[in-house]
Amino acid sequence: MFGAWRLLRVLRSCSSAPCPRPKPAAKLSVREALRAQNSNGERVKVQGWIRSVRSQKEVLFLHVNDGSSLESLQVVADSNFDSRELAFGSSVEVHGKLVKSPAKRQNVELKAEKIEVVGNCDPKDFPFKYKERPPLEYLRQFPHLRCRTNALGSILRVRSEATAAIHSFFKDSGFVHIHTPIITSNDCEGAGELFQVEPSSKIKVPEENFFDVPAFLTVSGQLHLEVMSGAFTQVFTFGPTFRAENSQSRRHLAEFYMVEAEISFVESLQDLMQVMEGLFKSATMMVLSNCPEDVELCHKFMAPGQKIRTYAEKQLFNVAAVDLLVPGVGELFGGSLREERYHFLEQRLASSGLTEAYQWYLDLRRFGSVPHGGFGMGFERYLQCILGIDNIKDVIPFPRFTHSCLL
Repeated sequence: MFGAWRLLRVLRSCSSAPCPRPKPAAKLSVREALRAQNSNGERVKVQGWIRSVRSQKEVLFLHVNDGSSLESLQVVADSNFDSRELAFGSSVEVHGKLVKSPAKRQNVELKAEKIEVVGNCDPKDFPFKYKERPPLEYLRQFPHLRCRTNALGSILRVRSEATAAIHSFFKDSGFVHIHTPIITSNDCEGAGELFQVEPSSKIKVPEENFFDVPAFLTVSGQLHLEVMSGAFTQVFTFGPTFRAENSQSRRHLAEFYMVEAEISFVESLQDLMQVMEGLFKSATMMVLSNCPEDVELCHKFMAPGQKIRTYAEKQLFNVAAVDLLVPGVGELFGGSLREERYHFLEQRLASSGLTEAYQWYLDLRRFGSVPHGGFGMGFERYLQCILGIDNIKDVIPFPRFTHSCLL
């Protein structure tokens, strides 16, 4: 009897145990696959878009890219795969073995066991053709598709890396990240090139403002950072800003990104310049280190530098200012020490009839004020500078400028 119960327990334990399953294929990005150290027949899954198809008598070669790197992964398949659907631009999922490549141009290749076409693409209708390198001006006509080209892929990978590098620099330097508002009642630059924010006609109340005061899309986060510099010694923001400039020049956008910082207890421009220089060097070194192939490709699109007439922007009561001007780009950095003298500001605001609107700005000088200063860097102009891209419209995913708001 004891033996029967023992046997029953064994049977129950066996029936409840999960059945062994084959190890699923590891999902790798193209970048991970190309950098794989162990390529001794490991089964993997790669998803992406076909960049090229080459058919031989018994072998089919595909190059698949998923945006993670400039280089594509070579897929080797038997010729019995249906090559009609495996066309340039189609999206695929490939299962197979990652093996060492006999070719000199790549370390590994994917020997396909299964290729599934996820989305078909007719290369005849696709606006970009295999082996063609269309100019950046042509790509701007297709904001929904241009990210699939090598040129825009490289630019956007560098943009992503530069964003991370900027945040890393400020974090390592002890800055606090502040989300300054996009909708504001202040005009920091004083140039009057503002987009006014109003509700749609369905909910608009005649002769009333939604916020009780006129509201605009921000042109700068400087004033809000000045507020924060009264509680934190080092702050920065990194976000979109807007200018309603009626210009289609190669260095103007209606929506662009600004990196801005404000530092308390600063009494010399030299202190600001050291931070500006450190930011530029640190971010650029990280980009060059992590995206060398993308930077090299972008430099092939470098245009001859043109002389740009520099100009002085209207600032709100600065004591001393410094600009960094870059050939072919114009003003890249703009920084200044802020006016901290209460009575001087009070007189200037009174003479301009702005005392009521900027009473809060006077309060900052009344309650625990300190010498402070800050700077701003145009992010798209920074990308133009390090990549040699001639037109600012080509370093932002979806450019907005006068008479153009595609997508």
